[in-house]
Parts: sequence; C-alpha cells; structure tokens
Amino acid sequence: MTSARPLRVPGIAYGGDYNPEQWPEEVWAEDMRLMREAGVTMVNVGVFSWALLEPSEGVYDFARMDRILDLLHANGIAADLATPTAAPPAWFFRAHPDALPVDRDGRNLSYGSRQTFCPSSPAYRTAALRIAGALAERYAEHPAVAMWHVHNEYGCHNAACYCDTSAAAFRTWLRARYADDLDALNHAWGTTFWSQWYYDWEEILPPRATGAPPNPTHQLDWRRFCSDELLSLCTAERDILRRAAPHIPATTNLMVLRTFDALDYWRWAPELDIVSNDHYLMSDDPESDIDIALSADLMRSLAGGPWMLMEHSTGAVNWQPVNRAKHPGEMRRNALANVARGADGIFFFQWRAAKAGAEQWHSAMLPHAGTESRIWQDVVQLGSDLDALAEVRGSSVDAQVAIVWDWDSRWALELPSQPSGALRFQDLVRDWYTPLWRAGVAVDFVRPDADLDRYRLVLAPSLYLVDDAGAANLAGFAERGGTLAVGFHSGAVDENCHVRPGSYPGAFRDLLGVRTDELFPLLPGQTLQLTGQAPAGATATLWSERIQLAGADLVASFADGPLAGSPAVTRHTSESGTAWYLATRPDPATLAALMDRIREDADVQPVLTDAPGGLEVVRRSGTDADYLFLIDHGGAGAEVPADGVELLTGKPVCGSVTVPAGGVAVVREPH
Repeated sequence: MTSARPLRVPGIAYGGDYNPEQWPEEVWAEDMRLMREAGVTMVNVGVFSWALLEPSEGVYDFARMDRILDLLHANGIAADLATPTAAPPAWFFRAHPDALPVDRDGRNLSYGSRQTFCPSSPAYRTAALRIAGALAERYAEHPAVAMWHVHNEYGCHNAACYCDTSAAAFRTWLRARYADDLDALNHAWGTTFWSQWYYDWEEILPPRATGAPPNPTHQLDWRRFCSDELLSLCTAERDILRRAAPHIPATTNLMVLRTFDALDYWRWAPELDIVSNDHYLMSDDPESDIDIALSADLMRSLAGGPWMLMEHSTGAVNWQPVNRAKHPGEMRRNALANVARGADGIFFFQWRAAKAGAEQWHSAMLPHAGTESRIWQDVVQLGSDLDALAEVRGSSVDAQVAIVWDWDSRWALELPSQPSGALRFQDLVRDWYTPLWRAGVAVDFVRPDADLDRYRLVLAPSLYLVDDAGAANLAGFAERGGTLAVGFHSGAVDENCHVRPGSYPGAFRDLLGVRTDELFPLLPGQTLQLTGQAPAGATATLWSERIQLAGADLVASFADGPLAGSPAVTRHTSESGTAWYLATRPDPATLAALMDRIREDADVQPVLTDAPGGLEVVRRSGTDADYLFLIDHGGAGAEVPADGVELLTGKPVCGSVTVPAGGVAVVREPH
C-alpha cells in the first residue's frame, strides 16, 4: 500500500464491516469494548446505508453516522467510510424504474436486494454521485475517517445490463474504441460471417439471447465495455471524494476469487490508492489453501506491492449450496497466508453476525454465540498475531517466476464454440501454479505486455488470445535468455478473436519450434498415456494435438490414442533462452515433475530446499530484515532451519524453528 495517499492506520490494519445501524444503540458501547479486546484498528462503515442516509431524494439524515464516527474515534478505531451506492433505496427505483437492469433474455429485474441497477443509467449515476458528494463534504475532515470505501464489489450481481440505455452506451464505447469507423468495427468483428455486417451504429445491440451462438468478438467487446462502464462509475465517485479530501486514500473491494471474472482488474488497480480484495473459500475445493495463495499473489501483482484483504470469513458463508464451517486453526492460517503474500490489512465480513436479512447465516468476528465461541477466541488471537507482525508492513515478496494472467484471454477462451467446452482459464492457471506453491516458489502474475526482465522464468499456461505486442514481448523474454513455458491452445487468436492463419500454436509457433495442423480435444473421462522423458505411469487429459517438430526437441509423446507417437511436451533452445510447450494437460504428479525440470532450466530455487510436505513457505523482504512465513497445512508440524526471532511468540530462533501442527511461525531474519 505504497500510495501517494497512505493509510494512516499503523501496523497491519485489522477489522471488518461494521453495520451498527442494524442494532439498537445500546449495543454500540459493547461493540467498542469488544473491538478493543480483539485488537481491531479499523472498520468499514456505511456500506449499505443509503436508505438511512438519504430517506428521500436530496434529503439527508447524518445524525446516526455522526454518532457512529464520533464513537469510533473516541475509542481509537479508524473508519473506512463507504459510499453506499451498491444498494439504492426503494424510493429511488419508484422515481426511476428505468434504472432497473434487464437481463440477457430481456427480463426486467426488480429491486429488493443489492446491486439491482443498470450501470449505464444516467439517473443512477446522478444519484450515486450526489450521495457520494454529500458524504465527502460532511466527513472529509472527520478525524475517524482514514480511508474512503467506494461502493462495494462492483459487478457482483449486475456486471451487465442489456437494456436500451446500455445498448446506447455500448455504441458510444464502440465508436470511441474504433475511432468512429464502422468499417473498422465490421472488420474487427468479422461481420461478413452470417450476414452480420452493420451499416449504421444504431443497428448494434448488446449480445442479447439469440437462436444460435453470437459473434465471439461482439461478446468480447461487450465484456470489455461492461468492465469499463463500471470502472467509470468507480472513478467518478473516487474523483468526488478526492476533491473533498485529497489526503484520504480511496479503495474499492475487488473480487479476485474463483467464481468471479467480470472485470479486467489490470485496468482497475491503477485507479485505486490502495488495492483491496474480497476472497471467500469454496466449500467444494479440497485445496482451498492454494486458491488463497493464488488470489493473494495476483492481488499483490495488481497492486505492485502490499495490498489489503477487505473481506473474508471467520467461518461459513451463506451463499453456497453447502456452507461449511472452517476447521480449528483454519481461519488463522487463511489470514496469515494473505499477510505472507503481501496483505497489509486483514478484514472480515462482518463484525457482528446479523439477526435478519439475506446474510444472517454468514459468519462474523462476533458470532451469534457471542464471546463464548471458538470463533471469538480465534478473532482475539488473530488480533494479537497481527499486532506482533506490525513491522512486516510495507515489506515485499520478491519473485523470480511470473505467470501470465489476462482477462481478455480468459473471457475469449470461455466463449461458446471452442474446440472443447471444458476449457477453464483459472483451472489451467491453477494447474501450473500448484506445483510452484507446493515447492515454496514465489510467483508474480503479469500482463502479456509487462516488463519481464526481472524474472528468470515466465509461464503462460493459458493465453488463447494475445495481441502482436504481447506475443513479441514474451518471445523477446526468451530471446534475451529467459525460460518461457507455454500451455496448449495459446496464441491461437489475436485481440479481435481472429484465428491466426497457418499452423498452431499461432503467435508462438516459431518461438516454440513446433507446428500443429489439427487439434484433438479429449472427451470427458478420456485419458492418454505419456511416454519419453516423463515419470512412469504419466497420463494426460482434456487436450491433444498433432505436432510436427520444427526445431524443438521431444520431451514426451502420446503413447496411445489417435496421436500415438506425436509430441506432447517439447523444449526449444536457442543461443540464449529456452521455450517449452505443453500440448496437453498432464496429471498433477507429471506436471509437478515437468515444472521441476523447467525451473531447473531457469535456475529458480524455492525459498527453502527440502521443505516438509504440507508446509507453505513464503518470504517477505523488508529494509532491515526478511520475514519467513511458515504455515502448516498438513497438520503434522515441522522443524525448519532458521535464525532470528519468531515474531508470534517473541522467542529467539537459533538454528531451527518449530512450526506447531496446524500452526504458523514467522521468523524475522536480520539482513
């Protein structure tokens, strides 16, 4: 969180969403006492309070918020004050029913929950900026306000609206993108196909429900537009807040988690003073620790350094088919794993569990059972832990490996009419990330056009769409001596979703030294054997393709199936660098072995050699010391070589440190 507008809350900020308006005022004093007991230093307030702050259009009632902020300040707790624009009140929709969203099938949605507004609605924008301005004017100098919280989870429930107002806004966006040149749009969209040529901008609509698959580039530009439209709302509110209080940083909570892909956060992150995230575990994920780490590394990469975890859960959530409770010690490990990977703030939804409403069964820092609960004990313990880790704030994670992550490519890969409908961008990326996580290798995420010179190894597990500049940047990295590994079906299309003519893998065929003339995706449950320089019993699923070597060396080939004998994994060396190609999805053990070999090519070493299985190992680097985070997910504990001071206990470490079973150790290592 190295912003021109730094957060003035010291150490690792700690707290959660605080909704005192849901409780009688006599409860507030108890909240303050318990927050102090738990070590809370900042809370998010006002997130869903629009109906109470503005009971009718242009009429404000700030008395309750005045008392809340005064009470927080009197108790030494900072406020992250939200603009409440994620939940417009009922009176707004009665006055402006045209601001309600329309879904892809043309159904008009109703109000009665949150985020039921059209992002392109002029009436919504006017009302949102009005309430943001009123809050900014009143509280810009309030001593409790340490950060602005813009909106809440943009796009969570209304990433797209298909109404006529949105259609007009989409056309305006397209005219800007294509320099008001309709022929350029027709070329980019390939509209000679299926008689889709447009002769007038007014003919263009959102990709509403049709009888056959819609145009891929039309859908891709729609995804880009929807992301930008919501971003324009965010920056408009942010600008109002900045004008009123240029010294106070502003954030909005992104949603880098497995189930959300609506927004291009490479475009969003630079607009925020502090980059923050909401992350929740999926109950059906048997290795959710990996999902936490991947999300945290991506967040650190978006932020370019430290960031803030704005929401996660102390226990169960309320919105999955089955909402499991967290196991003993899991909440602490979850939180400290995020700190290990760059989080300088840890927050939960929410402070006090709600009695009523759609989230009444969502866990909280103070659960329904109150202080006589395991969750409360864990919350207090975590507050103590974060206080002990205060000096870690501002330190970095230095990685020698980068994984290419691109929302355009993700969106394009998962459009209809692919060779396989089973391709999922995040699953393919996680496949390659997992063996690095297990090995304790630090990872950054990068755009295809990022500066790659500080890395030894760059991985592109799934880069279906890439423009010429991005492809040249990756090739240049290998040509300058780096090691690059590319996954199947990468480089296939350009930025307009046009297939690159010639053999596959398109933009990367010369770099990789291979030529593919036909793709052979595998059926569900189909498995192929691999032979060659692969572990005994190696298998692959999901994908295969017929490859001819054009300079690359064979590493492994398919042992059976229609492509028996065809290369499955190749390695192409040049005078300076190396480029690997994985033309299938190897089983986890085989992929881990391949990743070990690819890392050896790049001379990339883990933080600790021979770390015990189940132990997550991360190092944050500070000005005067490094901080070695050791998190035991295996439940057996570990003895790890180290010297320094274990910060959570304050005990000196001479030669080795003991990580308790299911526990955490953090060692300060002096430079």
